[in-house]
Amino acid sequence: MPLAVVVVTYQSAEVVEDCLRSVDAALASIPDSRVVVVDNASTDDTVAIVARVAPHAQVVARTANDGFAAGVNAGFAAAPDCDVLVLNPDVRLDPDAVALLRAALSLPGTGIAVPRLTGPDGAPQLSLRRAPNPLRALGEAILGGPRAGRSAALGELVVDPIRYETAGTADWATGAAWLISREAREATGVLEERYFLYSEETEYMLRAGRRGHAVRYEPRARAVHLGGEQSTSPVLWSMATTNRVRMVRERNGRWAAFAMWWAVLLNELLRLPRGAKHRRAVGDLLRWRRWPQRPGAGAEPGWVCFSAQDWWYHNRAHSDFQLMRSMAAHRRVLVVNSIGMRMPTRGNSTHVSRRILRKLRSVAKFVRRPLPDFYVMSPLPLPFYGSPLLRKVNAVLVRVQVRAVALALGLRTPVIMVTIPTAWDVVAPMRRHRLVFNRSDRHSDFPEADRASIEALENQLLDHADHVVYVSHALMEEERARTGSRAYFLDHGVDVDHFTARPQHEWPDDVRAVPGPRIGFFGALDDFVVDFDLLERVAAELPDASLVLIGDATHPMERFDKYPNVHWLGFRPYDLIPAYGSAFDVAIMPWQDNDWIKRSNPIKLKEYLALGLPVVSTDFAELAHYTDRVRAARSHAEFVDALRRTLSDGPLLPPRALRTSVQPHSWQSRTRTLLTLTTT
Repeated sequence: MPLAVVVVTYQSAEVVEDCLRSVDAALASIPDSRVVVVDNASTDDTVAIVARVAPHAQVVARTANDGFAAGVNAGFAAAPDCDVLVLNPDVRLDPDAVALLRAALSLPGTGIAVPRLTGPDGAPQLSLRRAPNPLRALGEAILGGPRAGRSAALGELVVDPIRYETAGTADWATGAAWLISREAREATGVLEERYFLYSEETEYMLRAGRRGHAVRYEPRARAVHLGGEQSTSPVLWSMATTNRVRMVRERNGRWAAFAMWWAVLLNELLRLPRGAKHRRAVGDLLRWRRWPQRPGAGAEPGWVCFSAQDWWYHNRAHSDFQLMRSMAAHRRVLVVNSIGMRMPTRGNSTHVSRRILRKLRSVAKFVRRPLPDFYVMSPLPLPFYGSPLLRKVNAVLVRVQVRAVALALGLRTPVIMVTIPTAWDVVAPMRRHRLVFNRSDRHSDFPEADRASIEALENQLLDHADHVVYVSHALMEEERARTGSRAYFLDHGVDVDHFTARPQHEWPDDVRAVPGPRIGFFGALDDFVVDFDLLERVAAELPDASLVLIGDATHPMERFDKYPNVHWLGFRPYDLIPAYGSAFDVAIMPWQDNDWIKRSNPIKLKEYLALGLPVVSTDFAELAHYTDRVRAARSHAEFVDALRRTLSDGPLLPPRALRTSVQPHSWQSRTRTLLTLTTT
């Protein structure tokens, strides 16, 4: 991945020269690297010094000083396809620091790498932190930061010397020097600019961690950090103090912020005799000013998504969840869990009792916030869509619940995205900025659906949506006469960073114990999409290979008991799926030959390819774009033969080429397309 070093300057003439010289030395062994200096309208000689010392550097000269976060965001924009090393101008890197940080960044699960910081005298700086909360703020107020830091519960500051001698992860770290991967940037978005200075890196690193991109400390990478302004300036000290409270309010809500405010105020009151900076902080805390509303609660509309899945028990890799998780980096999001398409009944549905029970458990959660600015609610529905009267009653019931939650979150006129057609009755009269129909499937083809009722709802959405986004070219062309210019093809994305091949020692024990070669499948084993007859034929005709099936099943799996080479491992969490998939020798997509599949575009195809796996699939329309990478079969016999050839000859392309082919297809890029589509 290309590397950009972003240095944000403001009145930095005295320090920037040494910083840039150290950067040049550190980049000497790094190919495909560049330097971006973002200047926040300095009035001294900063820009002239940069031009003299680093004539090769790209200078982004901003017209105003609106904060460090705004400067970093401008640097991100100047290096969209790069890993980015963010530096304060008062940092001096050791010559091997960048190479060591990049090695740390390559470790699985890592999104940000930070070095060991020392002062100009060589004294270590305590740069590692725990997530802030009221109890830790209270502990620091009473005991002082270093003493409270001895306890993880009572202190934010990490003080244990051993932690600074050994590599590991932290909740966040001092933002003087930090290297962030392109994947982590795409998943996390931009820095919150309202902080101006202080807490912006804290909030950003915590947000990255919540999205699965850990902060990793590498003690062998060293840098000198001059620092010191915050400790002497009353204005900066007060800004850092009040921003701690603001960040807790943004992340954890009003009551947590209230407790944090008291703890921080106590800290400053106890230290009033020590100087003007504490007096300034007390005054600003007592004159508390609320920030403007978050994006999504004001001029920029938030999003309400009526999902076809349930966050609490379905696979969270589904497209609506992936899109909305990425959207939460830009807007406030409310996901409404699936309100269903019919009540499960014996004779028409499988596992009836279990399905009703898990829906009731989901409803009991009502509203939760799994991620910052990402809320999930499970309304209580009455899924009787065959009766017009009961449909109206159900729509009113669900709409009242959704409106109440949306208003509480400040989502007064949101963009509404509908994935499940039964949401039409709910959203039809709702105030909205735009209506997006996420046409991921033709739900009226769902075997358990009341076909006539669901098709009527689909048609209403096709007629009234401002935008209809498709993942199937075939389905889009079938409905082109109805949707016209409102139709847009939005291909599925893939979490490339998550779906990275794991080394053998990281494979779970149960799949490692399965003898190879392994023919593998992960995902829902639903009988209306998976061809179980084909799976049985694979097991029978390839007895020397193991068939590994990972996922919840709606089909009786006892039929495979007579095949010792079939290993059904059941449901596994999304976080573990890449490790399981890495153990496959070939991945399969054994789909039914039905209308549902003909108009589908399985997400798992890109996930398999991101893992570098050879893929054998039954044929369907969207597979035409992957004929150079995937072996497609039109019959059971062809499928088994393709498996034999793949096990013998390997993939059509090398694993690295398979992975590279899907790297541009991130969920973040899909989200940016959605934002553009709904704001123009």
